Amino acid sequence: MIFPSDPVETGLVASLSRPGGNITGTTFTAGPEIFGKQLQILNESIPHASRVAILSNPADRSFALQVRDVEATAKSLRIRLQHVEARGPEELESAFAAMARERSDALLVTGSSTFLAHRARLAELAMKGRLPTMLSFRESVEAGGLMAYAVNMADFVGRAAVYVDKILKGAKPADLPVEQPTKFELIINLKAAKALGLTIPQSLLLRANDVIQ
Repeated sequence: MIFPSDPVETGLVASLSRPGGNITGTTFTAGPEIFGKQLQILNESIPHASRVAILSNPADRSFALQVRDVEATAKSLRIRLQHVEARGPEELESAFAAMARERSDALLVTGSSTFLAHRARLAELAMKGRLPTMLSFRESVEAGGLMAYAVNMADFVGRAAVYVDKILKGAKPADLPVEQPTKFELIINLKAAKALGLTIPQSLLLRANDVIQ
């Protein structure tokens, strides 16, 4: 398997350390702290933001497991959260309309494959709504989004080849721990920042792995 969001919760494996069956590989699950870190960076780039919307797909059960961490981070930063859902592209416009009604200052988009597939539309709606947005995929920033604190998927997916090699040489999937991402990168789109009238702090630009001009 390559990059399911939570293979334990969905029943694919018994545990990450001991899969126990005939499936192993890599997972997108990076621990509950990832959303808290994203919110911290978003707050650093937009310190005046007091209300942040979180866009999630209710079909993705992994987000429910990580809500507690992002809510704790929001409380420590004195940020109010607005939880907004979209199951597919047909619900994106109504989701952004809800953010506008609540006057959210910024947006955090969770790592759903649905949002990755429709990243250009997301970027368009965020720009239209003047919402600085933290995303979960580099590709979403390349499509016009403001920033992402994310796994480099192109590099990490290549790890699956290591599993293929081991299994072809006789290793049992049940004995091969599922690998989680440990390396993350910060990508910032200065073109999007300029369009939003936003000045990214120099401290963040210096920490960024990639800055899109």
